Amino acid sequence: HSDLGEVAPEIKASDRRTAVAIAGKVGLVSTRKQICFFWPIGILDSSTTLGYLEWREMEGDDDGPNEAQDSDFPTVERSRLQEMLSLLGLETYQAQKLSLQDSLQISSDSMKNWAPHAPKDLPWSFLRKLQALNAEARNTTMVLDATPDARPVEKESQVEEETIYWDTADDISADIYSFSELPTPDTPVNPLDLLCALLLSSDSFLQQEIVLKMSLCQFALPLVLPDPENHYHTFLLWAMRGTVRTWGSQPPRAVGSFREDSVVLSRAPAFAFVRMEVSSNSKSQLLNAVLSPGHRQRDCFWHRDLNLGTNPREIADGLVEISWFLPSGREDLDIFPEPVAFLNLRGDIGSHWLQFKLLTEISSAVFILTDNISKKEYKLLYSMKGSATKYYFILSPYRGKRNTNLRFLNRLIPVLKMDHSHVLVKVSSTDSAGFVRRVRAIVAHVARSPCRRVSVEDMANAARKLGLRVDEDCAECQRAKGRMEQITRKIKDSDAYRRDELRLQGDPWRKAAQVEKELCQVQWAGDPPEKYRAELRHRLLELRMQQNGHDPAWGLQEFISGISSPSLGEKQYFLRWMEWGLARAAQPRPRPSPETTLTLRPKHCGAVDFGEPLWPEPLGVEHFLREMGQFYEAESCLVEAGKLPAGQRRFAHFPGLALELLLRGLPLELIDGNTLSTPLRWVTGLLKELHVRLERRSRLVVLSALGVPGTGKSTLLNTMFGLRFATGRGRDSGGLIGGVLTEAGERFEQEASLATLIMGLSNVTVPRERKQLLAQPRDASRATVQMEDQGGGMRTLAGLAFCDPEKQHVWHIPGLWHGVPPMAAVSLGYSEAIFELKRCLLENIRNGLSNQNKNVQQLIELVRRL
Repeated sequence: HSDLGEVAPEIKASDRRTAVAIAGKVGLVSTRKQICFFWPIGILDSSTTLGYLEWREMEGDDDGPNEAQDSDFPTVERSRLQEMLSLLGLETYQAQKLSLQDSLQISSDSMKNWAPHAPKDLPWSFLRKLQALNAEARNTTMVLDATPDARPVEKESQVEEETIYWDTADDISADIYSFSELPTPDTPVNPLDLLCALLLSSDSFLQQEIVLKMSLCQFALPLVLPDPENHYHTFLLWAMRGTVRTWGSQPPRAVGSFREDSVVLSRAPAFAFVRMEVSSNSKSQLLNAVLSPGHRQRDCFWHRDLNLGTNPREIADGLVEISWFLPSGREDLDIFPEPVAFLNLRGDIGSHWLQFKLLTEISSAVFILTDNISKKEYKLLYSMKGSATKYYFILSPYRGKRNTNLRFLNRLIPVLKMDHSHVLVKVSSTDSAGFVRRVRAIVAHVARSPCRRVSVEDMANAARKLGLRVDEDCAECQRAKGRMEQITRKIKDSDAYRRDELRLQGDPWRKAAQVEKELCQVQWAGDPPEKYRAELRHRLLELRMQQNGHDPAWGLQEFISGISSPSLGEKQYFLRWMEWGLARAAQPRPRPSPETTLTLRPKHCGAVDFGEPLWPEPLGVEHFLREMGQFYEAESCLVEAGKLPAGQRRFAHFPGLALELLLRGLPLELIDGNTLSTPLRWVTGLLKELHVRLERRSRLVVLSALGVPGTGKSTLLNTMFGLRFATGRGRDSGGLIGGVLTEAGERFEQEASLATLIMGLSNVTVPRERKQLLAQPRDASRATVQMEDQGGGMRTLAGLAFCDPEKQHVWHIPGLWHGVPPMAAVSLGYSEAIFELKRCLLENIRNGLSNQNKNVQQLIELVRRL
């Protein structure tokens, strides 16, 4: 069986050299053997981008030595960690860590909804569900194996997992009294052990993806990862870097009431909950109750009553988790008016003193849960004398221990600078709701008073001083960070930087794009005057010569050096650092509230230049890649015209550099939204590089997601295929004018042309729409008719997609959130609907569309013609 633990059927040899493409903003999926392009294209999107994902053939056995081989060596006592890694099939990933590409492999098994049958299935089940934002990803329940003859054949259309029971009446030797002990799904692994084992087996980039998806699922995030074997506990700063959250402030009506920031950089008061020796009260359940508004319980922190894996922890003791309460800006919903961080230490503080010491140095208050305080516990806490942190005790004392507890508490009061209000008692008769309100009141009081406010970066600095290892401190990561800082240090104003440093964009590109558009139009106009065509060619050549006369600016040269690094790890680190560094290089603009957005739209639906966004486009990695594309485009144009010898080319290697980024998951832009033009030579060079990489043998399927901004195209493709298309954050220039479909005449013509182009390239189109945006029938008809008019005989929306409404190939995708963000839980219906859509897409791509597959050369020709 494969690395995925008997869940990846072998791909036929005939399918081993296949490419698949998907459109909407564009993304690409490939394996060693199969490729998918994804283009999520919005009717009002600012750009079309290309992303890449590997569709890899599952290899044969790779589970390490078998029992016979093991028996050839002397028996050596194995640690708990080694036993857990062996149980989960993760031993092979200790030397060569599991990568993000490994976790995103697509096989025929991706079209099935399977339940784990063995412990080795659990890591892959967790990763698959986490990618799909399934709120039940932490469930480690397995389906009991039946005999081969008795096991039912799983239907591909089956959505729900089945739990198989057997009837003891079938076994004549069965005890007649055993009917009350029917077998139940086995849960050999605690979910926290599974998480720790998987993180210890993953590289930095997969760790980052796991944490990001856990954040979207509203799970508590791992902050300090214990290593029970080597005792090198790791603070997961890098893993947290990619997590960005949005929250509101009161009152919510004014522009700027919503803020978006990295959880690593934003500061908030922190409150730690720890256990000392034994406690009858569950920290995690208490934390969940404190974080849950009203009667709706949130299971942010896993706890023992969830029945998702109730075995004792084997390797997760010492794990520190973190979660935040983030306000929505609504007084009737918000428990606290500002962000608050909550930390949870798994295990006893006496056994994990280093982690406890860290929590006391970064928290505004520490809540200690225990049943009793004896001389041992007193000595432990006495060592915290002089700490500036506030301490609170939550006691559930044994009978007869009351006097002992009071004696030692009275001694601790002056040591920890407490008073009697810092001691809370919770026993079985205590009103739970009232107790939670009391804890919330303490948190709110401390947060309102002068207290320390810390970011995750601040926590990492404290961890370093205590001797904990920080994942971000590796040499490759720090070199990449240094290069990023050299580039971003010179960016004071993003608009000025684009104008002065990225000179080939803006007006030069717009002028060249306009001339190319006119050239294209005259070619289809019958017999245009040759003099006019020659004039256009001459004008275009002059513009390209002007562009080629520039040298790449210093910042672009540094960027090119960064993505040319011979170290794959350093290259990946650099790209991530650039994404975050550019996002913060200029002062971030506050996001308007949804109410403000809706108010602004009607005011901008009249005489407005729809080529200019209401909010400036943020500076990003895509601007550096656009600049590289324009240098390549200008140089190629001069070579074609005979104005530049091919031997004097300086930028011929640029498409190869860009392809490497695409293969590593970075979406690449194919169509610029500002000029609505395709840099044809750049895109052609990129596709040719891909063709060479595939050894000149490939099949290609193009899938596009089509719709106006805000309909979840990028989120849909990211969730289905693990891509990295930008979501929200002002990335669509039309994001605030999505409702002007029938009112912006010229802009509509441009966007209809863009949609027609993408549909012409696609094998499959997935339209995404919001009912309120196409409320009147004439809106939808006009869009369809317009596409038909501009299509020139090409396939229209109805004829392009394989989805047949009569065959129920129409999906209603529920909203992503169940409740009001940012504290809303992910809708299980969203995850299930996305899985069913993905299954149907892959099934049709594999079976129903085989006769429509293109190869890369055919796609290049299509791009040229369109």
